[in-house]
Amino acid sequence: MGYTFLKKLKSGEACYGMMAFEFMTPGLPAIVQQCGADFLILDTEHSGCGIETIKQQVASARGLDLYPIARVTGSHYHLIAPVLDAGAKGIMVPAVSSAAEAEKIAQFCRYRPQGTRGLGLNLAHDHYAAGDPLETLKKANEENTVIIQIETREGLEEVEAIMELPGVDAAWLGHFDLTDSLGIPGQFDHPEFQSAVDRIAQACRKNGKAAGFLDMNPERVRNFRERGFQLLGYGHDVIVFQQALRKGFKEIRGEEG
Repeated sequence: MGYTFLKKLKSGEACYGMMAFEFMTPGLPAIVQQCGADFLILDTEHSGCGIETIKQQVASARGLDLYPIARVTGSHYHLIAPVLDAGAKGIMVPAVSSAAEAEKIAQFCRYRPQGTRGLGLNLAHDHYAAGDPLETLKKANEENTVIIQIETREGLEEVEAIMELPGVDAAWLGHFDLTDSLGIPGQFDHPEFQSAVDRIAQACRKNGKAAGFLDMNPERVRNFRERGFQLLGYGHDVIVFQQALRKGFKEIRGEEG
């Protein structure tokens, strides 16, 4: 099955999704896909979720036109390759600070000759299929994506070099962390942050890569889309649930507004 996400990514069309931290039940991927998502980011950095949870979620997403991405906790090989073998198609790495680090990440995510990923076949990532090994490796290299989070001053200073790397597919703006690193925490209207947004978008546009952003404010997400961001996330599961539940309780109590 070809993922609509990958077709859109290649064509430059906007892709929509969300991030999951807490409610990783067997039904979550189907629910998210039915709501119109192209991708689902499964977090392990802040959620306390481990590789077993990622593997279960990816299994639940099998057969769905929903591209599963896992945010790992760091840029080391042992944090990335096992998650790919568990079935994640995309890898998101937080707080990448240099092009050299990003290049290693890209190599960890792909088989030779593009990378250095170790071979383990007939497993979750290839749907336990006993096919042609060379075709399996080629297909994985084509389907796996590498998403680098730009959320530190150091990463921002190297964003152009990072986006020039052939093995990197997208830059994801971590807006809270980036403002914190810049010494302006939460000041999203600050000129320095706005300049950073434009810099990331320009670096991606120049190299034919995608820029990503996630927020619970639809107007802000639309604004980022207009500024050239292609991967657009609507919040994460906890906030989406809380917002809807609070709204429902207020309406039931007659406390609208």
